[in-house]
Amino acid sequence: MKGTKWILAAAAVAALGIGMTAVAEEEAVQVGSLKGPTSMGIVSMMQKAQNGETDIPYEFTMVTAADELLAKVISGDVDIAMVPANVASVLYNKTEGKVRVIDVNTLGVLYVAESGESVQSVKDLAGKTIYLTGKGTSPDYVLQYLLSENGLTTEDVKLEYKSEATEVVSALVQDETAIGLLPQPFVTVACMQNENLRVALDLTQEWENVQGEGGSSLLTGVTITREDFLAEHEDAVQDFLAEHEESAAYTNEHPEEASELIAAQGIIEKAPVAQKAIPYCNITCVAGDEMKTAVEGYLQVLYDLDASSVGGALPAEDFYYLPQ
Repeated sequence: MKGTKWILAAAAVAALGIGMTAVAEEEAVQVGSLKGPTSMGIVSMMQKAQNGETDIPYEFTMVTAADELLAKVISGDVDIAMVPANVASVLYNKTEGKVRVIDVNTLGVLYVAESGESVQSVKDLAGKTIYLTGKGTSPDYVLQYLLSENGLTTEDVKLEYKSEATEVVSALVQDETAIGLLPQPFVTVACMQNENLRVALDLTQEWENVQGEGGSSLLTGVTITREDFLAEHEDAVQDFLAEHEESAAYTNEHPEEASELIAAQGIIEKAPVAQKAIPYCNITCVAGDEMKTAVEGYLQVLYDLDASSVGGALPAEDFYYLPQ
């Protein structure tokens, strides 16, 4: 594989499906990721790719919104993409099963932050205004699930949706009474900008509290590839998985060095912020049967809450890439 480059040429994209033909050419594997923990986990791979030190060549595209990545997957501009877990399921349903999930790249990264001590449990959110990003996105569904499991509904709280996490950070910094639901690393950014802010709730822990022993885990991001790219270039996908695992471990085990790379790549502006955030980002690389169990459990919870959150139906068995 070393030195081999790949590209996917789009033959046709129609009616929410993907009609594509994989061809090998002198181009790198195209990898798309979201600005945040998913990109933080592959930052070592990014650096190595720039230096020509990876087993196969990669080109990385980093965006701020999952919708941008979905468009690139559908158009064939991206071969491998790191997206929210429920979005992967939505894309699977929209494309009639033309994508595969190959690993979990990020576990729970959602936290509730406030100035003060009024929120000690999910039930304490009753009567509060909560700022969060994106109606109908993962943070929204996770919050709704935890509210329902704690005897509350969206009628018991006021949800103020913002288009970007930076807007939630601004609200928290400017309004001492504001309560925000933020992913890492933005909650670290907010706390560093306002020393009065504290992390009131770790939603990963709250999820585990209601799921109990043996229950599902809170996930944030998974890595997907197109069915046809996998069929034609399974060895490239396996190379990616090996290098992803190594890169994720590097970020977790060498936070000081990784934070410098994260700042250099523009994922987080300042290395000290990145270094402080890394331990709370739950960066990982989980593949195979363990990945399948985790993703199935998480998607089942969201499906039971609102079927539209996963695209109307749970993915079939072929959604999960389980190398032999």
